Amino acid sequence: MRVLVVDTALGLCSAGVFAVDSGVGGGAARPLGLRSEVMAKGHQERLAGMVRDAVGDAGGFEGVERIGVTVGPGSFTGLRVGLAFAQGLGAALGVPVVGISTLDGLAASVAGEGSTAALIDARRGQVYARFWRDGAAQGPAEALSIEAARERARALGPDVRLVGSGAGLIADDPATAGSPGPVPEALARLTAAADPATNPPRPVYLRAPDATPPSRLPGQPRPAPGA
Repeated sequence: MRVLVVDTALGLCSAGVFAVDSGVGGGAARPLGLRSEVMAKGHQERLAGMVRDAVGDAGGFEGVERIGVTVGPGSFTGLRVGLAFAQGLGAALGVPVVGISTLDGLAASVAGEGSTAALIDARRGQVYARFWRDGAAQGPAEALSIEAARERARALGPDVRLVGSGAGLIADDPATAGSPGPVPEALARLTAAADPATNPPRPVYLRAPDATPPSRLPGQPRPAPGA
């Protein structure tokens, strides 16, 4: 299967076309055209050009059967950029668009057997986390305190692999560096394996937004002290 993947959820901006062999978990993914850059912001300005270049290297859109896009957890703005672009492109090409969990993409980026903890720094003393033991997810994605995530990871054993921007927050070695985002090849495998009916391209938020509604309308006077 030929797939196009788009990732703007975290600290990477990635666009790639892959040929994915059939097999468990989507099989091997061979890049036909790929652009991926580390960036904390600016995805909106860069994404279209990166898709254009990746698709150009792959020989065009012909044969693309599915588009995969990361749906979170991640940056509110970044998620919206990727989702809007992927859905618009899917409508234009007439191909299904599937949503891929950012945490699942991070876990799939780590090769080998055993236990894995995918962790994203959520700020405010929390991480977004999901845990796997021998390839089986140990529950859904969650927003956890750093201490709770550390205990969950330790329960998986001493050889648990930590991946993601939150890895250094719970690692015994504070110098542990977390990856800025999922590996595009892993996203391609998950895209090929996903069922479009059960993996819609909708944003995933594990915590309420930081913004709060205004306490007064524009032009409305401020309440008197003590009122």
